[in-house]
Amino acid sequence: MRVVLFMIGDFPVRAYGTIIAFAILLSLGVALYLAKGTEYRKHLWDVVFYVILGAIVGARLWEVVFFEGGYYSQHLLESFAIWKGGLSIQGGLVGGFTAGLIYCWSKKINFWEFADIVAPAIIFGQGVGRIACLLNGDAFGSPTGSSFGLVYPPGTIAYDTYGSQPLWPAEVWEGQWDFVVFGILLALKNRSWPRGFIFLSYNILYSLGRFMLEMLRGDTPRYLFHLTAAQWTSIGVILISLVFILRNYLSSKNTRSTCI
Repeated sequence: MRVVLFMIGDFPVRAYGTIIAFAILLSLGVALYLAKGTEYRKHLWDVVFYVILGAIVGARLWEVVFFEGGYYSQHLLESFAIWKGGLSIQGGLVGGFTAGLIYCWSKKINFWEFADIVAPAIIFGQGVGRIACLLNGDAFGSPTGSSFGLVYPPGTIAYDTYGSQPLWPAEVWEGQWDFVVFGILLALKNRSWPRGFIFLSYNILYSLGRFMLEMLRGDTPRYLFHLTAAQWTSIGVILISLVFILRNYLSSKNTRSTCI
């Protein structure tokens, strides 16, 4: 764990922001490769700016309002200090997808087809991005109660919360799950599916993993039924995605029937 990678004079280069920037670039590179030979490739350079902006706004808003509302209500000015960490991946996805949907609507291109192409790239970027959480000492797990686990150094949020107790490696396992989902989505791309299936499968698979790993987290408050905000978000995403899979399947079936 290393909150500050190095110093440039008196300016600290933080691990969190550096890794997130690296994850975005890698994700864009994967998306460009997957979009090779399609009409959507030329749109990636344009849409990425709006998606990043929407993702940052959504990620911070989700964190401030749903995850750490109690803290930020007492420290309003810190709500804007995104370089210190505290970006909700789920909020970032909501903000980024909203920006992407608006872009597709304005350019009159099919959102589902575009989303199917870039879905593997998104989850790949998420996997890399979890390294930022590990180095920053956030998104940490709860105490394992044994010698197994991650021990965070002084200066991290995890250490401030639990000291030198071994914690479940929740953020590490989530990053690994992201790469598993990446492999599954690549395999799915080799078959024909209704529009939006790969993108919606990504939503479901990621949310399932996130829901389970949230049980090990030790940095987020619990709400109704002792579930975290991320777990409730995951439930909502899974249900909405299933509805859209059914809708798109029925729509494609009706289209084939009409053609026949």
